[in-house]
This record gives sequence, C-alpha cells and structure tokens, in this order.
Amino acid sequence: MKIFISADMEGISGVATNMQLTKDSEYQRFRKLMTQDVNAAIAGAFDGGATDVVVADGHGNMSNILIEDLDERATLISGNNRVMCQLEGLDETFNGVFFVGHHGREGGDERAVINHTLAGVCVTELRVNGQVVGETQLNARVAGQFGVPALFVTGDDAYVREVQFDLPHVVGAVVKRGIDRYAAELLPPRKAQQVIRAQAGEAMKRVGHVPPLVVPGPVTFEVEFKTTAQAHMTTTIPLVEQVGPKTIRFTSPDMVTAYKLFWGCVIIGMTATTGVLGQVNA
Repeated sequence: MKIFISADMEGISGVATNMQLTKDSEYQRFRKLMTQDVNAAIAGAFDGGATDVVVADGHGNMSNILIEDLDERATLISGNNRVMCQLEGLDETFNGVFFVGHHGREGGDERAVINHTLAGVCVTELRVNGQVVGETQLNARVAGQFGVPALFVTGDDAYVREVQFDLPHVVGAVVKRGIDRYAAELLPPRKAQQVIRAQAGEAMKRVGHVPPLVVPGPVTFEVEFKTTAQAHMTTTIPLVEQVGPKTIRFTSPDMVTAYKLFWGCVIIGMTATTGVLGQVNA
C-alpha cells in the first residue's frame, strides 16, 4: 500500500505563532518538530500496513523537512518549483493521502491557529463550485480525481473539525487546542507524536473502505484576493475573468487543471503584492 503525505507547518505540534516559523527567529527548532511529526505519521502508516510512503514538503519554500532526520523508509519531495504545489508526486498508484501539520482556512473558525488559505499574503477566500474550501478540502478534491481518498489529518482542534465537517470519514490527530489565530494550548511534542502515530495507524484501517472525493467537471473556481492589484494581475491569464474589485473566476474541465490554474494565479497574486517589477532595476 502506498501513502502520500502532504506536510505543512502551521499545524505542527508546538507551533502557535508565525514568529516560530520565521527564519530569523525560531524556525530551526520548529522544522525539527515538523520532521518529527511527519516521522510519527510515517511510522503509523507502516504500522498499518503501508509498503511505500512519499512525503511532499508543502510549507513556505517547501524545503523545511530535515532529510537527514527523516524516517528512512520514506522518500521526500522538496523544493518549490512545482506544478502541483502541495500534491507534487501524487498519482493513481497511491491508496490514500495524509495531511500532516495543516491548518484551518481564513474566514473559518477564528480559533484555528495561523489560519489562511494557501497564501495568506494574497488569498482571502476560495470557492469551488460555490462552496468555500480550505487547503485540505481543496487538496482532497484534487486527490479524488486520481482516485485517492483523504484519510488522515493532524493539526489543531478547529482545523480537524473543519475538515471532518466536509470529510467526515477522515481520522484526525489533534495536537493542540486553538485559542486565537496566534495562541494555542499545546500538547508536548512527544505526546503529540504518539497521538499522530496511533491515529495514523487507525486511518490505515480505512484504506479500501473510503471512496475518493470526485468532483465531476467542469469546475468553477472563485478566488477573493486581499488587494485589487493581486486580482487584476491574474487576468494576464486569458482564462481568468475579474468579476469584482478583488475577485476572479475561471472554469476548467476538471479539478487537476483547475488546481494548476489556481496555483498559477496565486503565484501571480503573491508577486503582484508590491508590484511585479518592484525588485527589478532599470
């Protein structure tokens, strides 16, 4: 059995503020914790019968996990030039996907720790066929096109509830209780990793019993950005229509195509935040 792990950082055990993820602050401590949480999920997957695990580092520049400390039974996808963003490497050969260290969406539960939707600097809200979704719900729909079900998530309690409202079959490992976007009641990492390993093992029991979440095409995305400039500059892509001062819409034939286009719009939106040529000298 093959398991794909998409790893983020905001939902990792011990994380409560953005400062802990900032490279000139406490980042080195927390990339170690990220690696340990991922290792706990890998161990749980193998406990439950996995024969192959692939981990995609999906936070920030996507090169946070310490390969020298990673469970040697897994392989790691690292680096940020990716067409498939947090799902790079996923295909039809996998039996399930785990989301380790992910977080709630912006505009959802106000207690979800460091809540945002893919790129906090530019995205306010994402709607798929009219339904507001966060990163995990989006990724689960993309995985569904490959026939791969979402099985397991780790993060704060508000995030786990958010995902299970949409995907009630998903097993959750709660590693902290959200108090505010920048505050949480934390389990000690060693205890949190025990919970992750045990719950990942439980999730493996659902392989073959949980259907993938398949969204038939065509698929319409609406994205609300933080600024008018971010929204406007995405219309350099001819398929993208600006339908409001900060909102764009596009329709794609399927979820994978829509996901790639959304990721491209986010890249443009992030770049347009301070002007696309703001760092270029004449």
